[in-house]
Amino acid sequence: MFETLTDKLQRVFDGLASRGRLSEADVDAAMREVRLALLEADVNYKVVKEFVARVKERAVGAEVTKSLTPAQQVVKIVNEELVKVLGEPAKLDLSGPTPHVIMMVGLQGSGKTTTSAKLALMLRKSNQRPLLVAADTYRPAAIHQLEVLGQSLDIPVHSEGDKVPPPVICANAVKRARESAYTVVILDTAGRLQINEEMMAELDEIKARTKPQEILLVADSMTGQQAVNVATTFNDRLGVTGLILTKVDGDARGGAAISMREVTGVPIKYLGVGEKTDALEVFHPDRMASRILGMGDMLSLIERAQSTMDQEKSMSAAKRLMKGEFDLDDFMQQMEQVRKMGPLSQIMDMIPGMRGVTKDLSPDVTDTQMRRIEAIISSMTLEERRRPETMNASRKRRVARGSGTEVQDVNELLSQFKQIKRMMKQMSEGGKRRGKFPGFPGFM
Repeated sequence: MFETLTDKLQRVFDGLASRGRLSEADVDAAMREVRLALLEADVNYKVVKEFVARVKERAVGAEVTKSLTPAQQVVKIVNEELVKVLGEPAKLDLSGPTPHVIMMVGLQGSGKTTTSAKLALMLRKSNQRPLLVAADTYRPAAIHQLEVLGQSLDIPVHSEGDKVPPPVICANAVKRARESAYTVVILDTAGRLQINEEMMAELDEIKARTKPQEILLVADSMTGQQAVNVATTFNDRLGVTGLILTKVDGDARGGAAISMREVTGVPIKYLGVGEKTDALEVFHPDRMASRILGMGDMLSLIERAQSTMDQEKSMSAAKRLMKGEFDLDDFMQQMEQVRKMGPLSQIMDMIPGMRGVTKDLSPDVTDTQMRRIEAIISSMTLEERRRPETMNASRKRRVARGSGTEVQDVNELLSQFKQIKRMMKQMSEGGKRRGKFPGFPGFM
């Protein structure tokens, strides 16, 4: 989402780094570029004005002029001020007696129904017993969509069709949750194409009947400043307790994410980072700031790996690697695990210093490359996977025909695997000397 903004800020900081000692004029010029970059990213102009003023005040002060590395100090200041704008981390309030009621609100098309299911899955992983409530009786197929999602996740859905008023449905669902010992009730309320009095009055009644602990506004980050205006209106009327930004993995300019917390005063609690039901992340302002500044986000990467990777398979692969037995079958299994974590370009962006390695490649391109590798390995015999060194010219031609690729592609894969195996062996030997093996879960 922040790719363009990150690139522009990176150029600003690279320019500062080439100057050594910084004058006030250097800082002024850099701040003009930062201001322009933020405005082009669709950040609210008032937020930009105040942000740049705070950074400039600190950047021309003693903490930069007396620093041995002024450019790095400016980056540090920008990072700290960006974290302030993005707000403090805010957890979901699940205190007090159960059931805890969470009311999901937002415009039609923002992703409320899918996000409700994602949140239910996340809460179940935290040992909660969620009940989803189909309270959108206006959008065609909304009830069916939530029922299908609930069935696929094995999470119950309370539904009374599209003839019963939504406030009644929600009140009945809370009663059912209390009687059946569900700990969390997630109300998927109706959205409209635009905010109107009828919609807000209905949400007022649902709030009055169910007394939700959390009112979460689901906002489409692709809509830019319009999302900020929507958030302000909902907050003024309902008292929103948290924001969930969806489609963060898209090509939005990112300004809404930076502006919303500052303009509304409401914390961002979650980010929707993909279409799959497990593609919901807890929002961490410091990690988001690091991503915006191109500094990576290893903590989120590790957490994503822990939640998606098969620990048993990773441990098995690690042991085989340390014994020198790592083969193409293991390689394909690990590649499949990495694919579960999301697009390769997104993963690379989380690794410090690796942004740009896949910058010019679309997720489709990198996914196609991984599928080609899988096709080549799948076309090999079990013996060839275990002993790639047996691959002679005739075997390579057979594998190329079977996988729909060229012999050159097979040669490239075998060469890359040999390099990876050599590199992993060196890392393994280094890990043994230090008493651990660096890498993803299972390789620790």
